[in-house]
Amino acid sequence: MSGEAPELVRQKGERSGLQVVIAVDSTTLGPALGGCRMWHYDSPAEGVEDALRLAHAMTLKAAAAGLDLGGGKGVICLPNGTPPAEQRQAVLLDFADAVESLEGSYITAEDVGTCADDMALIATRSEHVVGMPAQLGGRGDPSPTTAQGVERAIRACCSHVFGSSELEGVRVCVVGAGHVGMSLVRRLREAGAEVLVGDIDESRRAVAEELGASWVDPGAAMLTECDVLAPCALGGVVEARNVAWLRCSILCGAANNVLAGDELAERLRDRGIVYAPDFIANAGGLIHVYADLHGHPEPRVDELVDSIGETVESVLADADRSSTTPLAAAHALAQRRLEPSSLTPAA
Repeated sequence: MSGEAPELVRQKGERSGLQVVIAVDSTTLGPALGGCRMWHYDSPAEGVEDALRLAHAMTLKAAAAGLDLGGGKGVICLPNGTPPAEQRQAVLLDFADAVESLEGSYITAEDVGTCADDMALIATRSEHVVGMPAQLGGRGDPSPTTAQGVERAIRACCSHVFGSSELEGVRVCVVGAGHVGMSLVRRLREAGAEVLVGDIDESRRAVAEELGASWVDPGAAMLTECDVLAPCALGGVVEARNVAWLRCSILCGAANNVLAGDELAERLRDRGIVYAPDFIANAGGLIHVYADLHGHPEPRVDELVDSIGETVESVLADADRSSTTPLAAAHALAQRRLEPSSLTPAA
């Protein structure tokens, strides 16, 4: 995208014995910022592949949002089972040393499997970290901000498809009820939407139902009939074997890399399903830590997050005018902002 060759750090942690990976995809617009994902992988190569893929998505996300950031990602590869607390702490310190070795070209934050308290631990070994707990001067959990941006994206899609951005009576199926997913459920219910929730963790059912949502079988959630399908867990959930069976008008969620392959964007268009590219829809989390990095006040954060809806509207309109997919239009938008003549990032 930016013409740069990705930089990759891959090493076995001296304290933990576990593999840590950092991929820096681009620094064209600024330092590469991307969360630290702690996850189980079948092989070390899968962890590297995930880091590279997610780092590229962060480049697109920052560029499309107009932020002066590049794209990067950190991955900690866990063995099977839950690591002992001592080993988990050790690998976070190993990761912190890897971050520090890049001398600021990569800035880390929380992601799947890590939290604000983990960022505080990393900060004992590296200054290149954001998303610290509020009591330590950070902005804390970015999940509500991510959900805010996804709601704005859903409203933009509804305006495009149904002629109104109002969510009263709109049937939304949220797949994945983690921090972001549940925050989105809360916002959607407050807006009057009919919300269905599916998650492999049955313990989240009670919270969803307390918010007025209906629980659906997680195995069937992706194929639930709805107006909006909102994947909010891991990526790759729309794939060749299920894209023909989706029963929604809009695909818009918080998960990264929702499509297992970019070619599926054509399949969605052929089926009349409007897709809000995830690297635009879920940019609220990046905006949250960007604001942390630059000390932006809350009104500026809200302004940037609200602009996600405007960006989705623009991408959908561009796709219609060009007879292309929203994904292609979103890539074109990011590419324009990465061109040397367009390097005028947001303040």
